[in-house]
Amino acid sequence: MTVSDIATVTQAPKQRRSFVKPSMRWPLGLLVAAVAFFLFYYFDTYFARAVPDQFSDFMHQWLPLLSVNEALVYVMCAVGLNVVVGYAGLLDLGFVAFWAIGGYTAGWLMSGFFHTLNFRFFGSAFTKVNEIPGIHINFWTVLVAAGLICALFGVIIGAPTLRLRSDYLALVTLGFGEITYEVFYNGNNVFGKNISNGTQGITPVDSVRFFGFDQTGALTWKDLGPFDALPKFVIFVGLAAIVMFASMRIREGRLGRAWLAIREDELAASSMGVPLMPTKLKAYAIGAVAGGIGGVAFAIHVSGVLPDRFRFDISITLLAMVVLGGMGNVWGVTIGALVLAWTNSTALPQVQKAITESGADVEVGTTLVVVGVALAVLGVVLMIRGVSGGLLPVFIGVLVVVIGGALLYKGPGTSFQFLVFGSVLVLMMLFRREGLIPEARTRLVLREQERTDAEGLGADMEDVAPELEALTDEAIHVGGVAPTQMIDGKETKR
Repeated sequence: MTVSDIATVTQAPKQRRSFVKPSMRWPLGLLVAAVAFFLFYYFDTYFARAVPDQFSDFMHQWLPLLSVNEALVYVMCAVGLNVVVGYAGLLDLGFVAFWAIGGYTAGWLMSGFFHTLNFRFFGSAFTKVNEIPGIHINFWTVLVAAGLICALFGVIIGAPTLRLRSDYLALVTLGFGEITYEVFYNGNNVFGKNISNGTQGITPVDSVRFFGFDQTGALTWKDLGPFDALPKFVIFVGLAAIVMFASMRIREGRLGRAWLAIREDELAASSMGVPLMPTKLKAYAIGAVAGGIGGVAFAIHVSGVLPDRFRFDISITLLAMVVLGGMGNVWGVTIGALVLAWTNSTALPQVQKAITESGADVEVGTTLVVVGVALAVLGVVLMIRGVSGGLLPVFIGVLVVVIGGALLYKGPGTSFQFLVFGSVLVLMMLFRREGLIPEARTRLVLREQERTDAEGLGADMEDVAPELEALTDEAIHVGGVAPTQMIDGKETKR
């Protein structure tokens, strides 16, 4: 035996040890981003020249604090909708109703709307000092009340509708959302009673009693006014974190597994002992709680409750956030809500404003048309050559050509926000149906290889040698003689 015959054993390379668990990467990353964002606006607001002017202008233009606060409200509601759609698989097109109920709960319990009453429970100091009539309850208590009221409405609406499935359930929830909007929009006279003040809404709502900052940046306990956006940012981050944590914990429990079973196969889940109606009602109730919390947060964000902010398109936007972010994945839904809310409120208006103020609409339009045509031609060439992904440049090219043509024909005042927003939704559904950060199960299902090719290959193999199926073990051992069969009483070979 030579030395070469001796097997040499080599140690496997040592893997780098990560100090952060994979399950903690997303929460820690979002926490670091929130802390960095808070520190920037704190130093930029209360300490002059602490931040370079160019960086400050960029942040105020592209990441304004008010837009981020509104995006966090969308995160709360989108995570609640994810419980209904992503976990339980129930298509809901009227989720904005719970957002509206939560907002009007804040309007009823944190304002002078019921001016004939005079009830206070740790409300704002301003209403107490000035003896403003009405119901003035502490913000944190109103959060609990709004969650309970929305959960009750979720059960009441869900009980007669959850026997329906798919499209029928979507239509019923759509009707529920529209009815809720119309009731609040025309609520100044409901059987002779004023429940919403109609189109004027309920304004203002009481200030939140919380930690804030004085003019020097020192921490103080006070009523948060309309311009105290930074302390409200801290409140919204905390509320969004609570909603996300509760959603993930429920997802890992027995109830969450029952939701997933119903989503995958309702009949199989029922056969395995999962109670369908109670489980579905719990999904609606828990999702409605998150919607109610988001409604209260939105009420203090805009210092009032207006019915125009609870239209049907808000439900569609929330559903798009869930689907595009990654249905069933809390982190994906969170990122989807932040990205879509920021795109809709800041990115697209800023781009259009820059084009309008530049006065170079002709040059920009011509450039977009040329670039769009080039992308479309490139996509066609790739498709002719059989390269995968050639359809994407075609779609993007057509979109760019349409925007450029609109600028050339209509001028810089043309609004193309909804065109871009809708086109992005279409592109995502065509080329990444599972979303930005999909759930593992959803990724496997949507990226599963088509079975048609494999089935066709199997059929071809069977057609090539169908006589192999007829060979018995005895025939194979004696040399592969084909078995015989009886035809008209005569023994023949196949």
